[in-house]
Amino acid sequence: MNKPIQKYKSGSIECAIWANERQVNGDKVEFKTVSLRKAWKDDKNLWRDATINMRRTDLARAILVLQKAQENLLLDSNEVEEDD
Repeated sequence: MNKPIQKYKSGSIECAIWANERQVNGDKVEFKTVSLRKAWKDDKNLWRDATINMRRTDLARAILVLQKAQENLLLDSNEVEEDD
């Protein structure tokens, strides 16, 4: 199985960078992708997880929409805080 070249983790969120290869016009091309994973325990106390795989061009867009969501949540003073 392929292993990531780098991993970062904060709480139940994990990001991994992967090295990939593809044949393009007979030449081997190398590129990297990123996977973002969230793990949690369900109501039956079983571990679950969800993973999103992204390319380099997806990262800036993902960061932007997450920052906008964070701004919205932090500016909403009526929001009840919930921890993992």
